[in-house]
Amino acid sequence: MPAVCFYFQVHQPYRLRHYTFFDIGGSPFYEDVQANCDIMLKVARKCYLPMNALLLECIRKYEGRFRIAFSLSGTVLDQFEEYAPEVLESFQALAATGCVEMLDETYGHSLSFLYSRESFRTQVAEHRARIKSLFGQEPRVFRNTELIYNNALAKEIENLGYDALLAEGADHVMGWRSPNYVYRPQGCSRIALLLKNYALSDDIAFRFSNHDWPEYPLTAEKFAHWVHAMNGSGESINLFMDYETFGEHQWEHSGIFEFMAALPEYILQNPDFCFKTPSEVIASKEVRGTLDVPNFMSWADAERDLTAWLGNDMQKDAIHALYACQDKVLALNDAGMTRTWERLQTSDHFYYMCTKWFADGDVHKYFNAYGSPYDAYINFMNVLADFTLRLDALYAAQQATAATTIQA
Repeated sequence: MPAVCFYFQVHQPYRLRHYTFFDIGGSPFYEDVQANCDIMLKVARKCYLPMNALLLECIRKYEGRFRIAFSLSGTVLDQFEEYAPEVLESFQALAATGCVEMLDETYGHSLSFLYSRESFRTQVAEHRARIKSLFGQEPRVFRNTELIYNNALAKEIENLGYDALLAEGADHVMGWRSPNYVYRPQGCSRIALLLKNYALSDDIAFRFSNHDWPEYPLTAEKFAHWVHAMNGSGESINLFMDYETFGEHQWEHSGIFEFMAALPEYILQNPDFCFKTPSEVIASKEVRGTLDVPNFMSWADAERDLTAWLGNDMQKDAIHALYACQDKVLALNDAGMTRTWERLQTSDHFYYMCTKWFADGDVHKYFNAYGSPYDAYINFMNVLADFTLRLDALYAAQQATAATTIQA
């Protein structure tokens, strides 16, 4: 029986305030509190609250046959608690149905695996503990930030005890193979790999309201027909997308909510099909092959690589400068400084610095909180300069105290 596996990524970064050169050394307040609050309340109203209510109704209507998964970043969970506790309660209500699986990721939605395995493991453990405390689940499936993945990540996640992880079904990796099966990562002996069917996922996430798309308008009946056509050539159709697709990226007037409300019925009309969470997929489907991914891939842009975050010298300079702080941050062991450093690792800060153009550039401009990538770089580096000054001063004071204690 082929399964439809829905996974939604829920994330909001802590956006930085306008921080000038003249603020360096004078102001330790980096985040735009008003913007973060306003954006959270806007997205809660347009997406989180109505979509959570819709999904809860679908779960009840289909008596548990409709099943989904979420990955909520640590930064979005923090902002739910700060600005929109009713949203957190609505996610808890979904989790309580037993039909919703919560996945793990890095707490700060960071690129830490690329630069610091120590920070990566710390953030994964943080996130796991937070999901357990808020939702009563101990996640068994992992998704890395932006679906960034390679063989080394799979081995790390296997060593951390997870049963499966998610990745992009990129053409340049898959070749002739289909993303609609369960795979084993190269070099692993136990963990399973679920791959995004990006064509069908992007039909919803990006093309749904595009009037120039030949398949417009996309109806639930038409989409279900496409899914059903994969019977016999796939065992798990993995539909992975940003949760903000619903109501924020695809506005309410596009019909996106009506589409999603109707989709379970059309999918379930074919008795060969069902909905499963990622853990249920790997428990019920056999591994059909080994997938070798030596180079990093992601779910971003046409290339499905790392260039959205690390494609130019500004991005590389900023992230190397940030991780150069690690030794002092860890030695200092100050909760406030560690939290700030973790939030500065959020991938969005580097995404804002992307200088890619053409079709990809349109997407980057939409998500950019700055007038230009250069503004984003300058603002981030000003913040990092002040953070480094504070870090150096606190570290020097710590070392001086330690030396005095030893002498005594």
